[in-house]
Amino acid sequence: MPMAGPRTRCDPVRPGRGQATRSALICQTVPVITSPYIELNRDQWSALASSAPLPLSQEDVEKLRGLGDPIDLAEVDAVYRPLTALLEDYIGATRARAQRTAGFLGVDEPPTPFIVAVAGSVAVGKSTTARLIAHLLARFPATPRVDLVTTDGFLHPNRVLEERGLLARKGFPESYDRRALLDFVAAVKSGAPSVSAPVYSHTVYDVVPGRSITVQRPDVLVLEGLNVLQPAPRGPRPGASTLAVSDFIDFSIYVDADPADIRRWYLDRFLTLKRTAFTDPQSYFRRYAAIPDDIAVAAASEIWESVNLANLRENIAPTRGRATLVLRKDAEHRMSQVLLRKA
Repeated sequence: MPMAGPRTRCDPVRPGRGQATRSALICQTVPVITSPYIELNRDQWSALASSAPLPLSQEDVEKLRGLGDPIDLAEVDAVYRPLTALLEDYIGATRARAQRTAGFLGVDEPPTPFIVAVAGSVAVGKSTTARLIAHLLARFPATPRVDLVTTDGFLHPNRVLEERGLLARKGFPESYDRRALLDFVAAVKSGAPSVSAPVYSHTVYDVVPGRSITVQRPDVLVLEGLNVLQPAPRGPRPGASTLAVSDFIDFSIYVDADPADIRRWYLDRFLTLKRTAFTDPQSYFRRYAAIPDDIAVAAASEIWESVNLANLRENIAPTRGRATLVLRKDAEHRMSQVLLRKA
């Protein structure tokens, strides 16, 4: 968060007509705004692109971008080339520190996976960001093995949410199996040879029984989700030790935008899904496929206000200040500002 500290500013005062010609100064104390972030606008950030290769094609980008996200190769070039080059630098520094520590302790301990977290609102484009980062990092010689896991798989099954009266709060922190998610991330970060995560289907809007994704000591794990930067919840008793997923993250990214823009993107995506994925007989939302657009949009607006916007305000946006890097988007889904936490 920005902080203010006082400083003295003195400005020259020109003498008036008929007054002595000697100049004077008038001084006053004014606040100085400081921030834990280095702030770069789009031009400043994109100028760093030459420091990294661009191994993707427009066809690659079209396969990786999320529904409703108009990102193109030019945007990848301007935003994700510098970002992945920066990540490679952080990864190299973390590995070097681990090697020095192992040498100091006299142990032979290989570095554990580097965990990158991507957080942000529903419909802000964090899934596209996560997929692009994973694919670009995998093309660097030092990090050929990159896995991507979304926290959706750690949502409680719908039957559990219904039993607990939480189905209408799906996506809120309490709708997740936080212990299972924490255990998964802790095991990956500890260097476990093989760790499994459950799989979520957006078609059926539920966790898929019996399906999982296995992570086997990758160079990098990209973890994407609404609440990955949440602090630890309060313990059951005063002084109780608690951990959060964010305690195991090496580098975190928050994808940010004006809530009014996110709402528009959400509704546009909803209409696209209404004409495509919702027509699938297996779709949980198939009831919206046959109704008029205006009625569907009204229902989607209510979902946005009561669930997604409420979750954004109460739980997601407050974690923005915990991120290592904030990607700020403009109304056209283009990155307009980057904030990088000072080392």
